[in-house]
Amino acid sequence: MANHTSGLPGLPSNLELTKVNPKNPYKEYREKELYKYLTESLELSNKGEYLYSNLAVGLLGYTLSEIENDTYEHLLQKKIFSNYNMRNSTSVLDNIKGDLVAGLNTAGEETSNWEFSVLAGAGGIFSTVEDLSNFAIAQFDQTNKALQLTKGKTFEINDDMDIGLGWHILKSQADNNWYYHMGGTGGYTSTMIIDDVSKNGIIVLSNVSAYNPNMVNVEKMSFELMKTLLPSE
Repeated sequence: MANHTSGLPGLPSNLELTKVNPKNPYKEYREKELYKYLTESLELSNKGEYLYSNLAVGLLGYTLSEIENDTYEHLLQKKIFSNYNMRNSTSVLDNIKGDLVAGLNTAGEETSNWEFSVLAGAGGIFSTVEDLSNFAIAQFDQTNKALQLTKGKTFEINDDMDIGLGWHILKSQADNNWYYHMGGTGGYTSTMIIDDVSKNGIIVLSNVSAYNPNMVNVEKMSFELMKTLLPSE
């Protein structure tokens, strides 16, 4: 599930984003709906092939919570946020300290934050550039076996890209691997790119909607900024 080759679809069949509140589409999708899908409608297709799946990573987060008999938020705090000095990160909207930049919809109007409920593992974290910088710097520690494990190749997507555990691995950037992930909701788009060799990275958190037709420029800008950090020939 962590490398999107489980055969699970992008979303469960009983979560149709066009039929729910578009301003907060995951909010009402809870354990009851997930269990109903898993017991009555689950179908795997193209197992062993790459298909990005919010269901897969959401289900992975939920499963870990069940195994540990703990909340997803507490697991994040215990296993990640406290370890990497991410003091302003949380998956619970009410826990946010200080100001939160308002997300904007495709018309540039303020829109509500998405609450991922049972599928929080798919994109439920609120964070800051400072916190994510601490997380990125931790990736450069070659003695951190847990983080190094996430960056190991688990599957080849195509000639230019592999995937680890969560990280997409870009193979064609100045002979260095770039580790990359992007996320988006109705009000935000974010990217993180890191280079293990040069120990550089770019983090962009924006309030550009993932549905904005110009959203691709956030990703493009991130890669252009990363290129400026390459050593000159």
